[in-house]
Amino acid sequence: MRGNKDCPIGVFDSGFGGLEILKQVVKCLPQYDYVYLGDTARTPYGSRSQEVILKFTQQAVDFLFQQGCHLVILACNTASAEALCKIQQGYLPKYYPQRRVLGVIIPAVEKAVEVSQTGRIGVVGTEGTITSLAFEREILKLNPKIKVFQKACPLLVPIVENGESKSAIANLAIKNYLKPLLLKKIDTLILGCTHYGFLEKKIKKIVGSQITIISEGKVVADKLKDYLLRHPEIEQQIKKTGQRQFFTTDLNDKFQKLGSLFFGQPIKPQKIEL
Repeated sequence: MRGNKDCPIGVFDSGFGGLEILKQVVKCLPQYDYVYLGDTARTPYGSRSQEVILKFTQQAVDFLFQQGCHLVILACNTASAEALCKIQQGYLPKYYPQRRVLGVIIPAVEKAVEVSQTGRIGVVGTEGTITSLAFEREILKLNPKIKVFQKACPLLVPIVENGESKSAIANLAIKNYLKPLLLKKIDTLILGCTHYGFLEKKIKKIVGSQITIISEGKVVADKLKDYLLRHPEIEQQIKKTGQRQFFTTDLNDKFQKLGSLFFGQPIKPQKIEL
Protein backbone atom coordinates (compact mmCIF):
# COMPACT_ATOMS: atom_id res chain seq x y z
CA MET A 1 0.00 0.00 0.00
CA ARG A 2 1.34 3.40 -0.90
CA GLY A 3 1.56 6.34 1.44
CA ASN A 4 -1.39 8.64 1.93
CA LYS A 5 0.01 11.32 -0.37
CA ASP A 6 1.24 8.92 -3.03
CA CYS A 7 -2.08 7.88 -4.61
CA PRO A 8 -2.66 8.14 -8.37
CA ILE A 9 -6.14 8.36 -9.88
CA GLY A 10 -7.21 5.07 -11.46
CA VAL A 11 -9.08 4.93 -14.78
CA PHE A 12 -10.57 1.67 -16.05
CA ASP A 13 -12.16 0.63 -19.34
CA SER A 14 -12.85 -2.72 -20.95
CA GLY A 15 -10.65 -1.59 -23.86
CA PHE A 16 -8.96 1.61 -24.95
CA GLY A 17 -11.98 3.88 -25.49
CA GLY A 18 -11.51 5.09 -21.92
CA LEU A 19 -8.26 6.70 -23.02
CA GLU A 20 -10.43 9.38 -24.65
CA ILE A 21 -11.85 10.06 -21.17
CA LEU A 22 -8.37 10.07 -19.65
CA LYS A 23 -7.13 12.46 -22.34
CA GLN A 24 -9.79 15.01 -21.40
CA VAL A 25 -9.21 14.48 -17.67
CA VAL A 26 -5.45 15.00 -18.08
CA LYS A 27 -6.08 18.12 -20.16
CA CYS A 28 -8.26 19.50 -17.34
CA LEU A 29 -6.19 18.20 -14.40
CA PRO A 30 -2.61 17.65 -15.66
CA GLN A 31 -0.96 17.91 -12.24
CA TYR A 32 -2.14 14.53 -10.97
CA ASP A 33 -0.71 11.04 -11.47
CA TYR A 34 -2.91 8.53 -13.34
CA VAL A 35 -2.98 4.76 -13.78
CA TYR A 36 -4.99 3.42 -16.72
CA LEU A 37 -6.15 -0.18 -17.12
CA GLY A 38 -7.73 -1.59 -20.27
CA ASP A 39 -9.11 -5.15 -20.06
CA THR A 40 -8.50 -5.77 -23.76
CA ALA A 41 -8.23 -9.56 -23.32
CA ARG A 42 -11.91 -9.75 -22.35
CA THR A 43 -13.43 -6.86 -24.28
CA PRO A 44 -16.21 -6.18 -25.20
CA TYR A 45 -18.23 -6.31 -21.99
CA GLY A 46 -21.56 -5.38 -23.60
CA SER A 47 -22.59 -8.91 -24.55
CA ARG A 48 -21.75 -10.44 -21.14
CA SER A 49 -24.06 -11.12 -18.18
CA GLN A 50 -24.33 -8.62 -15.32
CA GLU A 51 -22.65 -11.14 -12.98
CA VAL A 52 -19.62 -11.48 -15.25
CA ILE A 53 -19.38 -7.72 -15.82
CA LEU A 54 -19.47 -7.17 -12.04
CA LYS A 55 -16.77 -9.81 -11.48
CA PHE A 56 -14.49 -8.36 -14.18
CA THR A 57 -14.99 -4.81 -12.94
CA GLN A 58 -14.24 -5.80 -9.33
CA GLN A 59 -11.02 -7.47 -10.49
CA ALA A 60 -10.03 -4.29 -12.34
CA VAL A 61 -10.85 -2.09 -9.35
CA ASP A 62 -8.83 -4.42 -7.09
CA PHE A 63 -5.83 -4.11 -9.39
CA LEU A 64 -6.01 -0.31 -9.42
CA PHE A 65 -6.37 -0.23 -5.65
CA GLN A 66 -3.25 -2.41 -5.46
CA GLN A 67 -1.46 0.29 -7.48
CA GLY A 68 -2.28 2.71 -4.68
CA CYS A 69 -5.35 4.36 -6.18
CA HIS A 70 -7.90 5.63 -3.65
CA LEU A 71 -10.16 6.99 -6.40
CA VAL A 72 -11.09 5.02 -9.54
CA ILE A 73 -13.14 6.16 -12.52
CA LEU A 74 -15.01 3.52 -14.53
CA ALA A 75 -14.48 5.05 -17.98
CA CYS A 76 -16.68 2.33 -19.44
CA ASN A 77 -20.40 2.76 -20.00
CA THR A 78 -21.15 -0.95 -19.64
CA ALA A 79 -19.28 -1.22 -16.32
CA SER A 80 -20.88 2.03 -15.14
CA ALA A 81 -24.35 0.76 -16.10
CA GLU A 82 -24.07 -2.81 -14.81
CA ALA A 83 -21.52 -2.82 -11.98
CA LEU A 84 -21.00 0.63 -10.46
CA CYS A 85 -24.03 0.64 -8.17
CA LYS A 86 -23.20 -2.75 -6.64
CA ILE A 87 -19.56 -1.81 -6.19
CA GLN A 88 -20.47 1.47 -4.46
CA GLN A 89 -23.20 0.01 -2.25
CA GLY A 90 -21.80 -3.43 -1.42
CA TYR A 91 -18.20 -4.04 -2.42
CA LEU A 92 -16.57 -0.81 -1.20
CA PRO A 93 -18.28 -0.63 2.23
CA LYS A 94 -17.27 -4.24 2.90
CA TYR A 95 -13.69 -4.27 1.60
CA TYR A 96 -12.53 -0.69 0.89
CA PRO A 97 -14.61 1.76 2.97
CA GLN A 98 -12.14 4.62 2.53
CA ARG A 99 -11.92 4.37 -1.27
CA ARG A 100 -14.18 5.68 -4.02
CA VAL A 101 -15.30 4.50 -7.46
CA LEU A 102 -17.09 6.85 -9.88
CA GLY A 103 -18.70 6.25 -13.29
CA VAL A 104 -19.28 8.15 -16.53
CA ILE A 105 -23.07 7.90 -16.92
CA ILE A 106 -24.27 10.15 -14.09
CA PRO A 107 -21.98 13.10 -14.99
CA ALA A 108 -23.28 13.02 -18.58
CA VAL A 109 -26.89 12.70 -17.41
CA GLU A 110 -26.58 15.58 -14.94
CA LYS A 111 -25.16 17.84 -17.63
CA ALA A 112 -27.84 16.86 -20.16
CA VAL A 113 -30.69 17.51 -17.73
CA GLU A 114 -29.09 20.83 -16.80
CA VAL A 115 -28.80 22.16 -20.37
CA SER A 116 -31.95 20.74 -22.01
CA GLN A 117 -34.53 23.46 -22.66
CA THR A 118 -37.33 21.36 -24.14
CA GLY A 119 -36.94 18.23 -22.02
CA ARG A 120 -36.31 16.03 -25.06
CA ILE A 121 -32.98 14.22 -24.74
CA GLY A 122 -31.44 11.76 -27.19
CA VAL A 123 -28.90 9.08 -26.28
CA VAL A 124 -26.65 7.13 -28.65
CA GLY A 125 -24.53 4.21 -27.46
CA THR A 126 -23.65 0.57 -27.98
CA GLU A 127 -26.29 -2.16 -27.96
CA GLY A 128 -25.37 -3.16 -24.41
CA THR A 129 -25.55 0.35 -23.00
CA ILE A 130 -28.83 1.20 -24.70
CA THR A 131 -30.42 -2.13 -23.71
CA SER A 132 -29.45 -1.55 -20.07
CA LEU A 133 -31.64 1.61 -20.04
CA ALA A 134 -29.10 3.11 -17.62
CA PHE A 135 -29.16 6.57 -19.18
CA GLU A 136 -32.95 6.71 -19.30
CA ARG A 137 -33.21 5.49 -15.72
CA GLU A 138 -30.80 8.12 -14.38
CA ILE A 139 -32.35 10.94 -16.42
CA LEU A 140 -35.85 10.13 -15.15
CA LYS A 141 -34.55 10.03 -11.57
CA LEU A 142 -33.50 13.66 -11.94
CA ASN A 143 -36.58 14.74 -13.88
CA PRO A 144 -39.41 12.27 -14.60
CA LYS A 145 -41.00 14.70 -17.07
CA ILE A 146 -38.13 14.47 -19.54
CA LYS A 147 -38.65 12.44 -22.71
CA VAL A 148 -35.70 10.17 -23.50
CA PHE A 149 -35.10 8.79 -27.00
CA GLN A 150 -32.35 6.19 -27.44
CA LYS A 151 -30.60 4.68 -30.44
CA ALA A 152 -28.05 1.86 -30.50
CA CYS A 153 -25.25 2.50 -33.01
CA PRO A 154 -23.38 -0.82 -33.40
CA LEU A 155 -21.31 0.24 -36.42
CA LEU A 156 -19.71 3.32 -34.89
CA VAL A 157 -17.18 1.57 -32.64
CA PRO A 158 -15.80 -0.61 -35.49
CA ILE A 159 -15.67 2.48 -37.72
CA VAL A 160 -13.54 4.33 -35.16
CA GLU A 161 -11.34 1.32 -34.40
CA ASN A 162 -10.70 0.69 -38.10
CA GLY A 163 -9.53 4.27 -38.57
CA GLU A 164 -12.51 5.22 -40.74
CA SER A 165 -13.90 8.06 -38.61
CA LYS A 166 -13.35 10.58 -41.42
CA SER A 167 -14.79 8.36 -44.16
CA ALA A 168 -17.98 8.64 -46.19
CA ILE A 169 -19.12 5.39 -44.53
CA ALA A 170 -18.89 7.06 -41.12
CA ASN A 171 -20.92 10.00 -42.40
CA LEU A 172 -23.64 7.74 -43.78
CA ALA A 173 -23.83 5.59 -40.64
CA ILE A 174 -24.08 8.63 -38.35
CA LYS A 175 -26.83 10.18 -40.48
CA ASN A 176 -28.84 6.94 -40.46
CA TYR A 177 -28.49 6.50 -36.70
CA LEU A 178 -29.34 10.10 -35.86
CA LYS A 179 -32.29 10.50 -38.22
CA PRO A 180 -34.94 8.95 -35.88
CA LEU A 181 -33.66 11.04 -32.97
CA LEU A 182 -33.80 14.25 -34.99
CA LEU A 183 -37.37 13.42 -35.99
CA LYS A 184 -38.20 13.36 -32.26
CA LYS A 185 -37.02 17.00 -32.07
CA ILE A 186 -34.43 16.43 -29.36
CA ASP A 187 -32.51 19.49 -28.15
CA THR A 188 -29.74 17.58 -26.34
CA LEU A 189 -27.75 14.52 -27.45
CA ILE A 190 -25.65 12.37 -25.11
CA LEU A 191 -22.75 10.52 -26.75
CA GLY A 192 -23.03 7.45 -24.52
CA CYS A 193 -19.89 5.66 -25.67
CA THR A 194 -16.26 6.59 -25.10
CA HIS A 195 -15.46 6.05 -28.79
CA TYR A 196 -17.98 8.63 -29.97
CA GLY A 197 -15.82 11.56 -28.87
CA PHE A 198 -13.81 10.84 -32.02
CA LEU A 199 -16.91 11.49 -34.09
CA GLU A 200 -18.12 14.56 -32.22
CA LYS A 201 -17.26 17.09 -34.94
CA LYS A 202 -19.01 14.99 -37.57
CA ILE A 203 -22.05 14.53 -35.35
CA LYS A 204 -22.19 18.24 -34.58
CA LYS A 205 -22.14 19.07 -38.27
CA ILE A 206 -25.04 16.68 -38.92
CA VAL A 207 -27.29 17.70 -35.99
CA GLY A 208 -26.65 21.43 -36.29
CA SER A 209 -26.09 24.16 -33.73
CA GLN A 210 -29.58 23.91 -32.19
CA ILE A 211 -28.75 20.60 -30.49
CA THR A 212 -26.36 20.53 -27.53
CA ILE A 213 -23.95 17.60 -27.63
CA ILE A 214 -22.83 16.05 -24.35
CA SER A 215 -19.48 14.31 -24.81
CA GLU A 216 -18.50 12.16 -21.84
CA GLY A 217 -14.79 13.02 -21.77
CA LYS A 218 -15.24 16.74 -21.25
CA VAL A 219 -18.11 16.34 -18.80
CA VAL A 220 -16.32 13.70 -16.69
CA ALA A 221 -13.22 15.91 -16.53
CA ASP A 222 -15.25 18.90 -15.33
CA LYS A 223 -17.21 16.80 -12.82
CA LEU A 224 -14.00 15.22 -11.47
CA LYS A 225 -12.49 18.66 -10.95
CA ASP A 226 -15.62 19.70 -9.03
CA TYR A 227 -15.64 16.42 -7.06
CA LEU A 228 -12.05 16.95 -5.89
CA LEU A 229 -12.82 20.53 -4.85
CA ARG A 230 -15.70 19.21 -2.74
CA HIS A 231 -13.61 16.36 -1.27
CA PRO A 232 -10.28 17.84 -0.16
CA GLU A 233 -9.67 14.78 2.01
CA ILE A 234 -9.36 12.76 -1.22
CA GLU A 235 -7.64 15.45 -3.29
CA GLN A 236 -4.86 15.83 -0.71
CA GLN A 237 -3.99 12.13 -1.05
CA ILE A 238 -3.43 12.27 -4.81
CA LYS A 239 0.14 12.24 -6.06
CA LYS A 240 0.98 15.31 -8.12
CA THR A 241 3.99 14.60 -10.33
CA GLY A 242 2.14 14.36 -13.65
CA GLN A 243 3.09 10.71 -14.24
CA ARG A 244 0.92 8.32 -16.27
CA GLN A 245 1.05 4.52 -16.29
CA PHE A 246 -0.82 2.29 -18.72
CA PHE A 247 -1.73 -1.37 -18.22
CA THR A 248 -3.55 -3.82 -20.49
CA THR A 249 -4.57 -7.46 -20.19
CA ASP A 250 -3.67 -8.16 -23.84
CA LEU A 251 -0.73 -6.22 -25.22
CA ASN A 252 -0.84 -6.07 -29.01
CA ASP A 253 -0.09 -3.64 -31.84
CA LYS A 254 -3.72 -2.53 -31.97
CA PHE A 255 -3.69 -1.38 -28.37
CA GLN A 256 -0.41 0.46 -28.87
CA LYS A 257 -1.60 2.17 -32.06
CA LEU A 258 -5.21 2.93 -31.15
CA GLY A 259 -4.39 3.65 -27.53
CA SER A 260 -1.94 6.34 -28.60
CA LEU A 261 -4.53 7.71 -31.04
CA PHE A 262 -7.25 7.87 -28.36
CA PHE A 263 -4.93 9.39 -25.75
CA GLY A 264 -3.53 11.88 -28.24
CA GLN A 265 0.11 11.01 -27.59
CA PRO A 266 2.29 7.87 -27.58
CA ILE A 267 1.72 5.44 -24.70
CA LYS A 268 3.79 2.48 -23.49
CA PRO A 269 1.41 -0.02 -21.90
CA GLN A 270 2.48 -2.91 -19.68
CA LYS A 271 0.74 -6.28 -19.82
CA ILE A 272 -0.85 -7.67 -16.65
CA GLU A 273 -3.25 -10.48 -15.72
CA LEU A 274 -6.41 -10.05 -13.68
